[in-house]
Amino acid sequence: MTVSPTAVSVQGDPAGTTEGAAVAAPSGGSPVIRTQGLTKRFAGGQLAVDGLDLTVPRGSVFGFLGPNGSGKTTTIRMLLGLIAPTAGVATVLGAPMPQSTARVLPRVGALIEGPALYGYLSGRDNLIRYDSADPTADPRTRKQRVAQALDRVGLAAAAGKKARAYSLGMKQRLGLAAALLQPRELLVLDEPTNGLDPQGMREIRALVREVAAEGTTVFLSSHLLDEIEQVCSHAAVMSKGRLVVQGTVAELAARAQGRLVVRTADTEQAVAVLRGHRVTDLRIGDGRVDGELTAADEETLPRLCAALVEAGVAVRGFGVERGTLEDAFVALTGEGFDVAG
Repeated sequence: MTVSPTAVSVQGDPAGTTEGAAVAAPSGGSPVIRTQGLTKRFAGGQLAVDGLDLTVPRGSVFGFLGPNGSGKTTTIRMLLGLIAPTAGVATVLGAPMPQSTARVLPRVGALIEGPALYGYLSGRDNLIRYDSADPTADPRTRKQRVAQALDRVGLAAAAGKKARAYSLGMKQRLGLAAALLQPRELLVLDEPTNGLDPQGMREIRALVREVAAEGTTVFLSSHLLDEIEQVCSHAAVMSKGRLVVQGTVAELAARAQGRLVVRTADTEQAVAVLRGHRVTDLRIGDGRVDGELTAADEETLPRLCAALVEAGVAVRGFGVERGTLEDAFVALTGEGFDVAG
């Protein structure tokens, strides 16, 4: 689904309509997105989103993280006025949704659940059709902007090919190009690297950073922890329709305690020494042992290293690896999901 100011096209129904790696720190000001008690219950009683209180700072690259089925896409559809909430409120760019779709959507670029394309049109002509539906778009610069958008997502060489012949990854790129036809205050991307190979994923992530550097707030939904950690300044974690935690990526990762890592060929002996010094959850890998420190101060690490050496362990490396978003998510929810796809 690609959202334009005048039309929302759903995959399989292009004519459907509705009314119309370090990232810079946010620039401040009022939040671009804010929800309070946002809830969506579908017919039959399914609770998809439960009391969501979310704040997306202006200027951030905000990662909306959670396993498939955690309520991310339903939340995005409410934010863009595609469906009405059962309870609670959503404010986007300072205006309530879905009441203000005609005023808000011209300032938002979005790609949701894959782009809706006319298969019999070329990639270029699909973008021309999208741009023509935008009353704010200047027709005099249309061809130039379409060409720039295609080049930006790496589709210039395939611009004349029929969209039905595009791979899933190419369709994702074309949908992203549609969202980038004009500068927007907010860019909403739902699983933007879906269907892309590793090189394509890297290119899209670089593009997200570039767009953010130009001043656009990016709201990026993903089930890939690695994706969020690489490109986002802030993140929120969803699980089973509820918000688990939100904050800067650094703050979320810091919730996970770092693990002690000892690199040595004498792994069994190292385990015995570390166990005697209250290091728990010990794991043996290829030429390494890692474990969790139950208590640590500035004297703990030198004491542990000295104990290993005194016991005759040939230590090749010693230190604490910082916690990751994956560690934090598992610690907060007791479940895990894809790291890199």
